[in-house]
Amino acid sequence: MAGAEGHAGRQSELEPVVSLVDVLEEDEELENEACAVLGGSDSEKCSYSQGSVKRQALYACSTCTPEGEEPAGICLACSYECHGSHKLFELYTKRNFRCDCGNSKFKNLECKLFPDKAKTNSGNKYNDNFFGLYCICKRPYPDPEDEIPDEMIQCIVCEDWFHGRHLGAIPPESGDFQEMVCQACMKRCAFLWAYAAQLAVTKVSAEDDGLVLNVDGIGDQEVIKPENGDHLDSTLKEDVPEHGKDAVKEVKAEQTNEPCTSSSSESDLQTVFKNQHLNTESQPGCRLQELKAKQFVKKDTATYWPLNWRSKLCTCKDCMKMYGDLDVLFLTDEYDTVLAYENKGKVDQAADRRDPLMDTLNSMNRVQQVELICEYNDLKTELKDYLKRFADEGTVVKREDIQQFFEEFQSKKRRRVDGMQYYCS
Repeated sequence: MAGAEGHAGRQSELEPVVSLVDVLEEDEELENEACAVLGGSDSEKCSYSQGSVKRQALYACSTCTPEGEEPAGICLACSYECHGSHKLFELYTKRNFRCDCGNSKFKNLECKLFPDKAKTNSGNKYNDNFFGLYCICKRPYPDPEDEIPDEMIQCIVCEDWFHGRHLGAIPPESGDFQEMVCQACMKRCAFLWAYAAQLAVTKVSAEDDGLVLNVDGIGDQEVIKPENGDHLDSTLKEDVPEHGKDAVKEVKAEQTNEPCTSSSSESDLQTVFKNQHLNTESQPGCRLQELKAKQFVKKDTATYWPLNWRSKLCTCKDCMKMYGDLDVLFLTDEYDTVLAYENKGKVDQAADRRDPLMDTLNSMNRVQQVELICEYNDLKTELKDYLKRFADEGTVVKREDIQQFFEEFQSKKRRRVDGMQYYCS
């Protein structure tokens, strides 16, 4: 017996002790995470009637639209009501999407919440995520064949998810950046490299006072000099082969023809560039031209961006046209961010959280409040005594035990009420 007690003692020393406070805190954290992702979406009404929702939680149903079929996305409410027993892929959130549930992409399903839908939603955008595949490796998540621990990060342009190790640049600590733009989107939106030199969390700059990202040779990078400069940086020039110099010249010509981006408000970048020589041919107040007047580096990597970096993007007429042509106008919208969506969800959820006891008390007069508080204290005392028996005996409290308690409590309450004597004056 003593050996058994000693073994139990050693076991208790090895097992972590979790208090009720820890459980409640963990539960609250999980609830807050759920509020962040789902709080901005309605769990009871299909979002179709709202049109292309700015940002919402989405799911894909592999039961209804398996790989090989047309991709489709469903809203939160439809995932509960119409696809509750199906195999779903959680897509987190996506922008400007209209619920597909029950439209022509679903052969044998009619939406229970909003059946009168158009056959297709031409404004929706789809990718491999809708079939449960992610990143440039096109693998599922979690991946049963991938034994390397790695976090997935969402690109804020294409909204695909990427393994950190497949982004070409080691991600900073999660708390050190707010958004990421993948390699392919940086290549398509090349104007962002000029901003990255000054704004990106991991600076991409060829200046002596900057940090060149993953510089391991000139072969995979393009050095962009100011338009009034006619030579490469001295630290890189001698290592550039002839074809590399031609590539730089071609990029320079391309940069010259790009639309400019301009500042519409005061910003920290004005301080950065106050002593900078500006290109006299550029549009006055054009922020991108100011940035392009300095040397920067293009790399085949993703970039990581801090909080509120979007507010530094130029919003001049030419730049807005460029954003429209590239289909990235959302970059100028601070409310497009996942952070803004999550915060809205938390605020909405907090507003909906009410203490039912306090709401009831506020609707009563003083006599009724005292009676309710007395009833509540009686309930609390009797429930505590009832549960203590199970704790002393080391037995598990079952559903039928709780039901029995409340039946007995209600019976006692009726007997007390029936036994009261009433006097009329």
